[in-house]
Amino acid sequence: AKEIAPFLIRFGVDTAEFLEPVESFRTFNEFFFRRLRPEARPLAPGPDTVLFPADGRHLLVSDLSSDSTIFAKGRRFDLTALLGDSNLAAEFGGGSAVLSRLCPTDYHRFHFPLEGECGEARMINGMLYSVSPIALARSLRYLYENKRRVTEMRHPVIGRYLFLEIGATNVGGIVDTASPGPVAKGEEKGYFRFGGSMVITLFPSGTFEPAEDLRDQSAAGIELYARMGDRMGSLKAPGQ
Repeated sequence: AKEIAPFLIRFGVDTAEFLEPVESFRTFNEFFFRRLRPEARPLAPGPDTVLFPADGRHLLVSDLSSDSTIFAKGRRFDLTALLGDSNLAAEFGGGSAVLSRLCPTDYHRFHFPLEGECGEARMINGMLYSVSPIALARSLRYLYENKRRVTEMRHPVIGRYLFLEIGATNVGGIVDTASPGPVAKGEEKGYFRFGGSMVITLFPSGTFEPAEDLRDQSAAGIELYARMGDRMGSLKAPGQ
């Protein structure tokens, strides 16, 4: 707990956003997965708006069937390895994904980018490698080998989409606070215990239109910093 105050000063963390006072955190880990006041993360309006699910640095993979030009160049995402399910991999093979990378200074709770029906999270045990751009430039296999949870979501317009929570260096705990069933857009899904980490949102082919800043920076290989609740893009009905 004595490390919290120096951390706040060093990284300029805004304590006015915290739901609980700093003095209430008994350990650094409690501070790490802190809750925020609802008004600290307003939700972008619009019925077709897709929200960023977490604070962090975000990259769009516009076509999962094409070679990666962002990380390990000339390689494709191995969706079967990532999802642990060949049928899901075939279903989302032509879709898109947004990778949201969290750093230790970030708010470490993640939220639903869309309303819908939440399925049961499925755990795939693995290692806790770094998921930094430097690590992923060497090999995308770190995503497939790390501990992760896969949740199938149902949405009335686009059908099924996927939400993945991926552990990374020093992240031994991925905690879901939401239960299977109907959920609201922006509702909390869970949190990471201490360390860096990532969430990935996967969309079926032709159903997600990214926001311009996300599209343009990702095309240039640059992560976009955005906060949970900011606009990640919009939905398109299949076939539009």
